[in-house]
Amino acid sequence: MRYLTSGESHGPQLTTIIEGLPAGMPLLEDDINQALARRQKGYGRGRRMQIEKDTVQITGGVRHGYTLGSPVGLVVQNDDWKHWTKIMGQGPLDQDEMDEVKRKISRPRPGHADLNGALKYGHRDMRNVLERSSARETTVRVAAGSVAKKLLSLLGIEVVGHVVEIGGISSNKREYSTLEELRTITEESPVRCLDSEAGQKMMDAIDQAKNNGDSIGGIVEVIVEGMPAGVGSYVHYDRKLDAKLASAIISINAFKGVEFGIGFEAAKIPGSQVHDEIAWNEEEGYYRKTNRLGGLEGGMSTGMPIIVRGVMKPIPTLYKPLESVDIETKEPFTASIERSDSCAVPAAAVVAEHVIAWELAAAIVDQFYADRFDALKNTIEEHRAFAREF
Repeated sequence: MRYLTSGESHGPQLTTIIEGLPAGMPLLEDDINQALARRQKGYGRGRRMQIEKDTVQITGGVRHGYTLGSPVGLVVQNDDWKHWTKIMGQGPLDQDEMDEVKRKISRPRPGHADLNGALKYGHRDMRNVLERSSARETTVRVAAGSVAKKLLSLLGIEVVGHVVEIGGISSNKREYSTLEELRTITEESPVRCLDSEAGQKMMDAIDQAKNNGDSIGGIVEVIVEGMPAGVGSYVHYDRKLDAKLASAIISINAFKGVEFGIGFEAAKIPGSQVHDEIAWNEEEGYYRKTNRLGGLEGGMSTGMPIIVRGVMKPIPTLYKPLESVDIETKEPFTASIERSDSCAVPAAAVVAEHVIAWELAAAIVDQFYADRFDALKNTIEEHRAFAREF
């Protein structure tokens, strides 16, 4: 199962084509639109979220509410395109029109893809880089991930993302009875935090950063329940499930670190306090007494909850810009300012949730027979029964 995305931040639309979904899976535009709406929420978002009201159009691969087995096409229109038709249009411009387009960017912003992308492709106008490297592209990654989440949900696998830290302020409340409770509470929080007291402090820190023309980052966590044991592989490095999940997290704009379970804490304590003892009972079959390794061992799922955390750096587009160098004159200047968020961590939790969902769904489709959704569901149930009785 795979997908590609296309489109620029201020282009006419964002597009993705998903290949490999089983036929006969229920899928509606509303399944995707709910996820897109969640991505646009979150304390600290910029003015772009007031302009765009992201909704999807399914353009192929679905008929009468069910997937066909053929590629699924998804399109999200950019409402702001009408203001960028000259600047971002596909057709060539004459000299008068070129002179009218004033938004050429020759000053790379520190922390962005601007300069590296310009050096790679030879772009003298770095708008050619920043339009595609923008986090706006995560819109259709969330769209694709929401399709994967639908598949997982129908197989009894639930995925929830939330915020555990912003600007050095950590959530102290980590207990919840069910994933549904975690989802409900965090979705009501402007910063998607389970701890309301810490959530208020996070909002205060975001306000302070905004007032200072600065930005702050944080840590998001994704929890998955219901994943069957043995998905992934120990046979080859590129088939390890934890490697794919780590790659997915780091592929999100501004993410710089990832950990599973207790993560980097494992470096500080002895192995007897790291590894999860194995037990068995008639109802569950094999299970772990603890879950310090975050539901993953040897590149495969253990059947325990999968716990993944990602570190997001502060967004590098600042309203008190850092110093840069104009590539035309080689003179120092302060970097150009693009419309941006002071903190995108709450929205990034939604993105992380959906990229993790995609990798898990892709791993299941790759490992089990998946031409037909009913057959896939039966195969997963048979595998769960086998694992309990093994």
